[in-house]
Amino acid sequence: MWQRIQSTIYIGHVKFFRIRLLTLNSEEIEGLVEGMEKETKSIRNDSLKMAWYMRGGLSYTEAMHLSMEERSIINDIIKENLETTKKSRLPFF
Repeated sequence: MWQRIQSTIYIGHVKFFRIRLLTLNSEEIEGLVEGMEKETKSIRNDSLKMAWYMRGGLSYTEAMHLSMEERSIINDIIKENLETTKKSRLPFF
């Protein structure tokens, strides 16, 4: 049952993407692909930074499976901890 639901969702995304591509000209498709490549690079970069700052508390694979909201929350926590470390003058590295 779950595979049936999961495959239906996947097929829905594929249909939506195909329809989107069919309505764009070649320059717009190129822009869409470039935007997706930038977004992918940003997600990888953020995930690797999170894995490094978490020092084993979160692996790269686990970071890649987080939602955008979860990544944002963890990044906020990291920033808060960095600010606290700077204010208290405790060693961070």
